[in-house]
Amino acid sequence: MNELLAKRIKELETIRKKVKAGGGPEKVAKQHKLGKLTARERLDILLDQGSFMEQNMLTGHAVDLPGDGVVTGSGTIDGRNVFVYSQDQTVRGGSIGFEHGKKMFRAVENALKMKVPMIGLHDSPGARLPNSDELELLGRAKRSFFSTAGEKHGGSIFTPNTHGSGVIPQIAAILGTCGGISVYSPALNDFICMVDNTSHMFITGPQVVKMVTGEDISMEDLGGSKVHAQKTGVCDFRYANERDCMLNLRYLMSFLPLNCDEKPPAYQSSDKPDRSCDDLNDIIPVKANQSYDMLKIINIIVDSNEFLEVKSEFAREVVVGFGRIDGKTVGIIGNQPLVMAGSMTTDSSDKQARFIRFCDCFNIPLLLLVDTPAYMPGSPQEHSGIIRHGAKVLYALCEATVPRISLVLRKAYGGGNLGMGVISGMGTDAVLYWPIVETGILGAEQSIMLLYGRQPGITKEVLAEKLKNYRETYANPIYDISSNMNVLDVITPAETRSYLIRLFQQLENKHRPKIDKRHGNIPL
Repeated sequence: MNELLAKRIKELETIRKKVKAGGGPEKVAKQHKLGKLTARERLDILLDQGSFMEQNMLTGHAVDLPGDGVVTGSGTIDGRNVFVYSQDQTVRGGSIGFEHGKKMFRAVENALKMKVPMIGLHDSPGARLPNSDELELLGRAKRSFFSTAGEKHGGSIFTPNTHGSGVIPQIAAILGTCGGISVYSPALNDFICMVDNTSHMFITGPQVVKMVTGEDISMEDLGGSKVHAQKTGVCDFRYANERDCMLNLRYLMSFLPLNCDEKPPAYQSSDKPDRSCDDLNDIIPVKANQSYDMLKIINIIVDSNEFLEVKSEFAREVVVGFGRIDGKTVGIIGNQPLVMAGSMTTDSSDKQARFIRFCDCFNIPLLLLVDTPAYMPGSPQEHSGIIRHGAKVLYALCEATVPRISLVLRKAYGGGNLGMGVISGMGTDAVLYWPIVETGILGAEQSIMLLYGRQPGITKEVLAEKLKNYRETYANPIYDISSNMNVLDVITPAETRSYLIRLFQQLENKHRPKIDKRHGNIPL
């Protein structure tokens, strides 16, 4: 080896070591003291061991900005390729400078080129303000702050985010106090994860809020993980610590395909496809006004009680999430009778519509478990735009082309038949009933009272007899199916799992026609 090569190799090794140390031991120690991992430690947990291939590692090293505050590249999760970026809070606070933003942009762009998922680990306050030396330099050169930005930078990352929407899964983890670019880009992603006590998202922080409005509020109350998981619905998954977050990101990926042209990975299930679900016979009360937990129903139907709920703390009157049935990913939507009797609302409509559209983008079949009295009545819902929000669900259902089954467990009244895809002509491939189902414009009791309750001389005994007859005829699914060709079958609770497996197998190669248009205009 010649002297120059030996010298340069030694220099390269020294620089690489320095870059990998981020902002240095003191700043790393401060990060750990806050209960946070470093940018590289996060990637070590998220990615398969030894799979990370870093890109533009040496950016910024000559001006003492290792990586310019972000680590980018590709790696694998369970052997499948992904692109990643992980912002480094120990370097200039993780703020997004020009090179930092360009590296982020390039990571999303490369993910889209390779048609593999993109995962962003965010720990940044947003765009980087120039320091005094940088301002002096710009002033002497008589140049504006954005004069050298080009087209591909942090402030334009929304372009590849948008172009990638529906093409590749995009997932964000908020792992610090994030604002500006670092919240808008994640908002364009498919899923957002947050960590208790360390994750914050807001457009303007508490200091600016107090200065402008006079409101005194903490970061946690303004934009902490609980706020976004429970109130705003911005957060899809909330975790106790960063390690749990990284491991559950890996788990989420196991349900998803690499891109819109592939199906999700299938696994060999240890759960028998012909397993009888006898426990389902005893969970649901026959009386329509009594509650039960829809999650119990879901866990019995899916493989090995394995269900990943999305937005579990937001709009809890509807449950959405991923399960596997005979080893294959299924997107599951169920009304939750424990919350507002499973009524449909503005928030639950947004939650449901977005989940339906994600599943349709990525070839994930849909199972709707129906037990709802319809949309929540009253002025609060009407004034918050239930018509517009409810229309989002109808749009998503009518737009979706993946295999779709609606199983009515106990009741579906009025608009609930629309919002859960029970009505014919909305693209649902199969509607199934359990034997205790009651459907119609209103429930049996409400229908009888409306028809006969105000008749002169009507007695309780007569009303009771009318109700009994109504339930045995009009509200009896076994008689309903005799003339209602929209319902494929009435099945017993115990045979639900085995029946669904066979039905989804039948629908697996369903033709998905494409409509020649730019795009629709969903009622946002």
